[in-house]
Amino acid sequence: MDIFGVLTLIGGLALFLYGMSAMGTGLEKLSGGKLEGILEKLTSSKLKAVLLGAGVTAVIQSSSATTVMVVGFVNSGIMKLSQAIGIIMGANIGTTVTSWILSLAGIESNNVFIKLLKPSSFTPILAAIGIGFLMFSKKEKKHHIGTILIGFSILIFGMDTMSGAVEPLAEVPAFINVLTAFSNPILGMIAGAVFTAIIQSSSASVGILQALCLTGAVKYSTALPIIMGQNIGTCITAILSSIGASKNAKRAAAVHLYFNLIGTTIFMIVFYTLNVFLHFSVLGEAASPTGIAIIHSTFNIAATIVLLPFSNLLEKLAIKTIKDGKEEQEDNEFKILDIRFLENPSYALKLCKDMTDQMAQISREAFLNSLGLFTKYSEEIEKEIIHKENRVDKYEDAIGSYLVKLSSKNLTNEDSKTLSLLLHCIGDFERISDHALNIMQTAKEMKEKKVNFSKEAEQELKVFIKAVTDIMDKAVAVFENSDIEIAKSIEPLEEVIDYLHNEIKKRHINRLMEGKCTIELGFILSDITTNLERVSDHCSNIAVDVIQLSMDEFDVHEYLDELKHEDNQAFKDDYHAVKKLYVLP
Repeated sequence: MDIFGVLTLIGGLALFLYGMSAMGTGLEKLSGGKLEGILEKLTSSKLKAVLLGAGVTAVIQSSSATTVMVVGFVNSGIMKLSQAIGIIMGANIGTTVTSWILSLAGIESNNVFIKLLKPSSFTPILAAIGIGFLMFSKKEKKHHIGTILIGFSILIFGMDTMSGAVEPLAEVPAFINVLTAFSNPILGMIAGAVFTAIIQSSSASVGILQALCLTGAVKYSTALPIIMGQNIGTCITAILSSIGASKNAKRAAAVHLYFNLIGTTIFMIVFYTLNVFLHFSVLGEAASPTGIAIIHSTFNIAATIVLLPFSNLLEKLAIKTIKDGKEEQEDNEFKILDIRFLENPSYALKLCKDMTDQMAQISREAFLNSLGLFTKYSEEIEKEIIHKENRVDKYEDAIGSYLVKLSSKNLTNEDSKTLSLLLHCIGDFERISDHALNIMQTAKEMKEKKVNFSKEAEQELKVFIKAVTDIMDKAVAVFENSDIEIAKSIEPLEEVIDYLHNEIKKRHINRLMEGKCTIELGFILSDITTNLERVSDHCSNIAVDVIQLSMDEFDVHEYLDELKHEDNQAFKDDYHAVKKLYVLP
């Protein structure tokens, strides 16, 4: 290999790494936080993960490409390390399909169907489709698909370029003789590992070995350790793909290496120990392409069967090898907002949405608990409300800080709108918990002063609380499910709550003038109704934000002005229909 061959090898490596990055970026944006859910189902059990890895690899004819994609998924946070282990094991099984095809069709593989199965054959078509999507489509989703196709094509092209750069070595007798010169199993294994690492493909390495077997010069005693070494050498691709990736991605690559190292070690020890006593005569026979395929498949299937039950130990070994640095201790419930997930904005947003759903429920519970104190005051409930309000504050800080970091990432239009929604809504939910705390303090004041409202005020407050409780339930449901229809029903109810608030004020003033109520109770009642009315305002904000997310062009003030305009008969009808449900006695 001359200097130009070296430069070609470096260029191929650069294209390979860029292709992986581009494909990962496209997958992240296209997934919109959904891909990890699909993979979660497909890898819900170890057996499913193995079958998925074997199936994908058998289709694309490259365990290297499969492991690279897995490292990319782990790096982006779409896939957990524990899920990746089964797929990596399955990829080792799937790659043996190539050796079977070559054993049947010959190393030249002139059959058009066999050629079409190879990534190098179909990636030009994918690249053409991808560039078409990027250049001629205005839809964002197709742009993401185009990026994935182009990224995958560049990745495969980079792998082919690297293989092509070192291909002349396969014609050098001295280099090929390395595969056959070692009678020592350990040296043969090292030769197979180094050769496979150089050409970046265990399938190609096994194929070359099968071609050499056609000469009749390679015995099974030489071929077997070389095959073992080839399984180790193929790990270099995953290791290269983890350069600059997250620690979990590096761990995925480490698992791939450990699986093959441990599997090979066990296989070699068991096989050669038995050979001492049984003297396998097959070792002295000339190897055949079919025999190579059998050994290749048997080893990978046996290694998977033996090591799959111990996948958790492989994961722990990888974690111990690649340790986390010293990080600040955070509350357990906020650890899911891992900074590494920022590299996959759609998934990171999904995590933030899930946490905001939890925050919404905690705010709602705090609010309902505070209302219950007017019926029966409890110090335990008081402490629970304070605890929940503090938790909601922590949620706002954690989610808000994470969203600010996320806002600097390359977001899709849809993700940008979702991020804006979450930033607005966490503030509303936090304020609702504040009002819950205020209501609790007012209930506590009434208990300590041993004062009670008149029957008229109690009945009016009961209707008012029912209306605000209903709008709170609606707002949480709207936020969690993005239900536009329910969202549209909130504004008429909010208007009714404003009406009830003003009407209760008027009635209180009348009772005050008639001497039926004290000024002190008037202040307390005002505190309660004001907090309740503010809660309904925040519920209205949440509903409007959710409606805004579903529309491309949306002005909040214009929307509310048009909605409440005197000529909007539909809104008036909705308002009067809702008003009939909350009638003051």
